[in-house]
Amino acid sequence: MPRYLVERTFPDGLVIPVNEMGAQACLTVIGNNLADNVTWVHSYVSDDKKKTFCIYDAPDPEAIRRSAKRNNLPVDRITEVSVLDPYFYRS
Repeated sequence: MPRYLVERTFPDGLVIPVNEMGAQACLTVIGNNLADNVTWVHSYVSDDKKKTFCIYDAPDPEAIRRSAKRNNLPVDRITEVSVLDPYFYRS
């Protein structure tokens, strides 16, 4: 399954409370993604919480876009990526 970096902008900042409500919000996204065989691996959030860089496994970028729409999430850019492991080169 291809892996993608999904860049998102949240003009007012991304707010996910660190409580049961926040956990449920994340579980809802995960559940909604299943319809398109999309897996949210993890995300990086900027200090100001206005940008996220999310790693997803998905069949194609359109599946990610459909899932984002279903979850009411913005999508700025989707880039297919692969892992570069710096420890691979050690002898």
